Amino acid sequence: MAVYLLRRTAFLVVSLFLAGVVLFLLLRLLPGDPANSLLSVGATPDQIAAARHQIGTDRPLPEQFASWLGQMATLSLGTSFVSTLPVGPEIAARLVVTVPLTLLAFLLAVVIAVPVGFVAAHRAGTWYGSLLSALSQLGVAVPVFWVGMLLITVFSISLGVLPAGGFPTDDWASPGDALTSLALPTVTIALVMSASLIRYVRSAGLDVLGSDYLRTSRALGSSFTMAMWRHGLRNAIVPVVSILGIELATTFLGAVVVESVFALPGLGSMLVKGFAQHDYPVIQGILVVSTFAVLMIGFAADVVQRLIDPRLRRSLARDAG
Repeated sequence: MAVYLLRRTAFLVVSLFLAGVVLFLLLRLLPGDPANSLLSVGATPDQIAAARHQIGTDRPLPEQFASWLGQMATLSLGTSFVSTLPVGPEIAARLVVTVPLTLLAFLLAVVIAVPVGFVAAHRAGTWYGSLLSALSQLGVAVPVFWVGMLLITVFSISLGVLPAGGFPTDDWASPGDALTSLALPTVTIALVMSASLIRYVRSAGLDVLGSDYLRTSRALGSSFTMAMWRHGLRNAIVPVVSILGIELATTFLGAVVVESVFALPGLGSMLVKGFAQHDYPVIQGILVVSTFAVLMIGFAADVVQRLIDPRLRRSLARDAG
């Protein structure tokens, strides 16, 4: 297991480096000049040249890249071109919105999807089993921002029971107000994520329900519930864990999109503003943090999967041997 963890850590570092290289190059290919964000309309060529020198975009790309790598090596995300403030603390301040939103939406999606998925598998031949499968297929096709706007129309505009957007200025000093502000965004993400997750849970459930070991356990006198608890659940959860990792990463990225719909002061609004102003350090910082979060989630899901499944542990032992 130690060898596996070292190998995965090395893979994570290399992946993060390659992602950083790609992000750096793609941002430089975007149209527009970051220096224009620092100047008013009608700036002279000399003023534009001075602004470029100030933010360093007049230097050759290899030099800019080396400077950025040096900042990353010291765990610094650089300084915003526009605000001249460190990017790292600003991202940390925005994460107090994005991370709770991601976790709450993910937990709600799991609470919805796991029981519904197993019911859809267990009752696959019934009308309501087919209905659950059809609804999950429909949910996958629905854009998350459309669900958000629909919920705003119903619960904020028509019923007036929940806020349409915004977040308390004192952040989590008033937990009730903060949770109320996150209610609709959480449900928006959870509905879309659970629709996708239901399909995977149903598929894993069908595999277990058709397995020989479950039929043998039932033939030996175990009830369906007991057979599922003793033999089916552990086998069904192994493939679901990897999917949960993917869905958690997707939830994090989806939260960044939904924040714009609900005017939440998270990473989403910061990223949109960064693109509008061509603020390279802000964009790079957010995308690097997001990439790191996605890679860490995948890493954790891999480790949990191997802890649950003894077959994967034995394969690790053979590879190490």
